[in-house]
Amino acid sequence: MSSMGYSRSFLASFLLAVLLNVTNGQPLVPAIFTFGDSIVDVGNNNHQLTIVKANFPPYGRDFENHFPTGRFCNGKLATDFIAYLNLKTKGKNLLNGANFASASSGYFELTSKLYSSIPLSKQLECYKECQTKLVEAAGQSSASSIISDAIYLISAGTSDFVQNYYINPLLNKLYTTDQFSDTLLRCYSNFIQSLYALGARRIGVTSLPPIGCLPAVITLFGAHINECVTSLNSDAINFNEKLNTTSQNLKNMLPGLNLVVFDIYQPLYDLATKPSENGFFEARKACCGTGLIEVSILCNKKSIGTCANASEYVFWDGFHPSEAANKVLADELITSGISLIS
Repeated sequence: MSSMGYSRSFLASFLLAVLLNVTNGQPLVPAIFTFGDSIVDVGNNNHQLTIVKANFPPYGRDFENHFPTGRFCNGKLATDFIAYLNLKTKGKNLLNGANFASASSGYFELTSKLYSSIPLSKQLECYKECQTKLVEAAGQSSASSIISDAIYLISAGTSDFVQNYYINPLLNKLYTTDQFSDTLLRCYSNFIQSLYALGARRIGVTSLPPIGCLPAVITLFGAHINECVTSLNSDAINFNEKLNTTSQNLKNMLPGLNLVVFDIYQPLYDLATKPSENGFFEARKACCGTGLIEVSILCNKKSIGTCANASEYVFWDGFHPSEAANKVLADELITSGISLIS
């Protein structure tokens, strides 16, 4: 890794130490609650009646004990470098937060229905149940403090485009890309307002990634060019611009709301288009199988061609970053996340 990479990692480690610093016995961030899709799903789809799962090898081969937890990665997700708590953890451990994310969910309710994943509306209901358990475990006063001081992370939108809009002729007839983005952002706005009404004040939401650079997307939509699909990246950029505007409007409308948009587009685009400059060997192909299309059940222990060293690859499967790439994204999240506690 280059000296720049070491400097970036050192800075992120320092900022993480600040983020988790304990003052008078109380952490600056008492809990982290996570909502969204496969980018942050730690295994909630394992018990869903869906084919969108990752609880089998070679997923998790570089995770603790080489165990496939259900994460769509060879190891840790970006959010794992910040915090993790299983949804089923109960009692006082819930005081640290919980993860409600489900692979193939999105802002658009029908996206979740297509893949039998947990929609954001249901994730929100699970969070309400979590609040009840928090009160039982800590008392009303402490629970209220945890809820208002906690950080809430949201990652969604990619599945709405890649796993629904781009392959769904009915949606293509109903909406232009711009109109579909507006529809998603209305759903996003409603979700943020619902979280706010439940007491959330520190919320971080990820932008769309450069969806045109995902290996499987290039294979499916790239017309054999073996380069990022410019038109799809443009869709992501346009959505992200609207996401920033919508988020600013929400901050203006909701008193005391600290809402931060985490830009994952640029750092992942840099990795995908300039891998060697960032310490990686391969970005067009993922590690699993041929690296061109495999994801979920297509990425399995019988997949031919799976790489030996995933840390050389920007992507683990056709849609998801490797642990090494997630570490880079986590550094960016931590840097941006400081503003959530200021």
